[in-house]
Amino acid sequence: MRSVVLIPARYASSRYPGKPLVNLIGKPMVIWVAELSAQAVGAEHVYVATDDHRIADVVNAAGFQTVMTSPEALTGTDRLAEAAEQIDADVFINVQGDEPLVMPEDILRIRDAKLADMGSVINGFSWISGQEDVHSVNIPKVITTENNQLIYISRMALPGFKDSKNAPQAYKKQVCIYGFSKPQLAAFKRFGRKSLLEKSEDIEILRFLELGVPIKMIETRPGSLAVDVPEDVPGVEAVLRERSS
Repeated sequence: MRSVVLIPARYASSRYPGKPLVNLIGKPMVIWVAELSAQAVGAEHVYVATDDHRIADVVNAAGFQTVMTSPEALTGTDRLAEAAEQIDADVFINVQGDEPLVMPEDILRIRDAKLADMGSVINGFSWISGQEDVHSVNIPKVITTENNQLIYISRMALPGFKDSKNAPQAYKKQVCIYGFSKPQLAAFKRFGRKSLLEKSEDIEILRFLELGVPIKMIETRPGSLAVDVPEDVPGVEAVLRERSS
């Protein structure tokens, strides 16, 4: 079965317009993500799904493939579903365009888990570090069973507790690497709207719960930092410099 990486890249981000093209120590962020994805699956299996020719031009100039999608896509996963209709593949690994610190090994870990369980959607998670604010709404917190089946994802600090002695010792956060099949993406798009929970939390994977699709969470390496707002750039650049040295 053919596995590809699909990177959704939207120019008109509400929190950070033009985010995929933000310069990180001399290179657009979406190119960092594409190059790391290529280390995992090969450049010929990496696609950037975008509705903006400014992004497409930068991606193509760097030697990567683009798939043009409509600007009306409800979410990044809807954009992926639209792009998947144009690509001959069996497994679609979604790597977010704002994750320039993604590890190629984690992409492969998600791919392998998907190949082993085609009936489930696969999603990554890691443990929130002491340098991160567990109460930040920019960090989706993951609630799972003890065998890492997803129960819920929230922007609140969950799980909750009644007695402080039972407070969690650590929290899981979502890492935005996903494994989908083409039928799962098609069903997601056919739903036609954001589900109530999805809209409230602004976490699109919650729509799969409405579809009755099981979601398996796979632990990835800690240290992933996304660029959600301009204030995130210096911290990400610091890690990129450290890795480069």
